[in-house]
Amino acid sequence: MANPASHKAIIAALIGNSLIAISKFVAAFLTNSSAMFAEGVHSLADTGNQLLLLYGIKQARKPADERYPFGYGKEVYFWSFVVAILIFAIGAGVSIYEGVHRVLEPEQVTNPLINYIVLSLAMLFEGGAWWVAFKEFRRSKGQWGYLEAVQRGKDPALFVVLFEDSAAMVGLLVALIATALGQWTGNLYFDGAASIIIGLILAGTAAWLAHETKGLLIGESANPHVVNGIRDLARQHDEIDHVNEVLTMHIGPDFILANLSVDFADKVPAGDMERVIAQLDINIKQRFPRVKRVFVEAEARRATPPNHQEHS
Repeated sequence: MANPASHKAIIAALIGNSLIAISKFVAAFLTNSSAMFAEGVHSLADTGNQLLLLYGIKQARKPADERYPFGYGKEVYFWSFVVAILIFAIGAGVSIYEGVHRVLEPEQVTNPLINYIVLSLAMLFEGGAWWVAFKEFRRSKGQWGYLEAVQRGKDPALFVVLFEDSAAMVGLLVALIATALGQWTGNLYFDGAASIIIGLILAGTAAWLAHETKGLLIGESANPHVVNGIRDLARQHDEIDHVNEVLTMHIGPDFILANLSVDFADKVPAGDMERVIAQLDINIKQRFPRVKRVFVEAEARRATPPNHQEHS
């Protein structure tokens, strides 16, 4: 399941986006602003997305059963992928459609002062939610760089919220600039253009999130240091002549399934093999607490397949 850091970030974003969405739609109605309407759709989509992420986290906590013997951890990955699709379909699609419609049939934005007030408050609230998500992400990334942490991270709920909030901040800035330019120049096309730009920002964010969560949903391996660490632990046993391969897969952010193929020395009795396997299981789980299930296969020595996951 997702860690408490991601849960905290989602709650903060959910509260902020709910309040922001209401204020944006009210402002869009009062001012007839396409950009503000696009921002309202954006915040409404983000609110729904946070609810889906919380639902995914709840489902991932369900215990394993006969039908799903390894548990429901991949629920987090599935709903994170759904969120990415919804950002593209609803957030980006509606914003671009509204922007194109407004460019083709421009209308005057009335009472721009309301937009300034709402956008400023939205940036304040959104900035607070973004800061919470950023702090939790920075705390969880460890020694990795920010981009590397996203690429290697196994808890998509956290970086999904961070990316959503980042896109929201950029979108608010675009809407604010467009409102100011439209008022200053009297050009009616700035409002529709801003809506299109906001839609493109959301589309880019959705594409990136979908790319990052797809691998986890399919069955991404553990990070290389975990794979290599498991291999090193197996090599420490004198009874094992060779480690053929180490296969791992994330069932959830905190659940790794590990399968080892090892070649035992020819003269090792069956009883000693059982003892080594049991001890190896304990050692792996102690060193890597996220490894919940370990399977060891005794096979004849063979070369490690090229381009295998421990070299990724």
